[in-house]
Amino acid sequence: MTYDFDRRIDRRHTRSYKWDQNDKLFGDSDVLSLWVADMDFLSPPAVQAVLEKRAALGVYGYAIRSNSYFDAIVNWFERRHGWSIDPKWISDSPSIVTTLSLAVELFSEPGSQVVLQSPVYYPFYDVIQGNGRIVAKNPLVLRNGRYEIDYDHLESLFQGGAKLLLLCSPHNPGGRVWEREELLRLGDLCLKHGVTVISDEIHCDLALSGHKHIPFASLSPELADITLTGLAATKTFNLPGLQTSYIVASNPSMKRKFDHRIKTLSLHMAHHFAQDAVEAAYNEGEAWLDEMLAYVEGNLSYTLAYFKEHLPEAKPLRPDGTYLLWIDCRDLGLTVSELKALMFKQAKVAFSEGSVFGTEGEGWLRINLACPRSIVEQALRQFVQAARNR
Repeated sequence: MTYDFDRRIDRRHTRSYKWDQNDKLFGDSDVLSLWVADMDFLSPPAVQAVLEKRAALGVYGYAIRSNSYFDAIVNWFERRHGWSIDPKWISDSPSIVTTLSLAVELFSEPGSQVVLQSPVYYPFYDVIQGNGRIVAKNPLVLRNGRYEIDYDHLESLFQGGAKLLLLCSPHNPGGRVWEREELLRLGDLCLKHGVTVISDEIHCDLALSGHKHIPFASLSPELADITLTGLAATKTFNLPGLQTSYIVASNPSMKRKFDHRIKTLSLHMAHHFAQDAVEAAYNEGEAWLDEMLAYVEGNLSYTLAYFKEHLPEAKPLRPDGTYLLWIDCRDLGLTVSELKALMFKQAKVAFSEGSVFGTEGEGWLRINLACPRSIVEQALRQFVQAARNR
């Protein structure tokens, strides 16, 4: 089956977080939105069908989770990632960021340092600081057009007392799909220094050609024992508005602590729609995912070639995974405010401005390529023309 990823869907006036805030955020309702990490594609047909069937019940009462929901998760990770998960290791959470925040609260002490690897998805900073902890940055090192981990600096943070690491795998915004050797070396340091790992793997299904995501907890029983993994079908199948995710933790003590806190906050009840959507996506959405990834890779190739030809001062990092492209615009010589003005006022496009991912992101932009090719073409054309005319 061929899916129509070229179709332009007008999402304005649908209470879209991505498209219905343009006036408020950017001062112009006609700005093209390529910032928030959701897709401008229809979700898989099986997901649409099961949600319509669920809605047709007409009674939206309290729900439970069926065994088939957990089976769908287990089978997906065995099939796509070669990771054998026991259903007893799984617990639902409203979102990955909820998981990160609760994990910081549960597995670190107030006033302690929590490590992140910057530049990184901005809620990492929020959940650390909002819980009264201290951000301990382990900045990634840019070598030969890709990010690498600074292991010596990371170990110095652990030696300085940091006992919790928030790992972003695959990495957002840098697009790295960490390789086995990289993860094993990181894991050795964590085991050596008694560090707990909270691994955000929401982009795990979005590895691009030639790359393979390796779940951190799948590397060894010892690493699984110190890891709580945050996962979701929402990035994979464009379901973020359903507010659903789950954790995998084989360590019974870690899972009990997490489950207790989730129940204390009364976040443990099943969503009326979400479980059906996740189950349908995992069981019947694989062909859609493969076609979607191929389409996004086409968008990526187009974008890389366009910048090289028309604005070589902008230097994209070719991602290993995700549908996000991280672009070094520092050679344009613009301040953060000038870069925003270039996008929002002159080009009338909204990419994500890099400083929100940390000071290491100043002068960078993140573009969401999970949209029809015609939107990518229009956005690039407007941005490059504005950059050339400034």
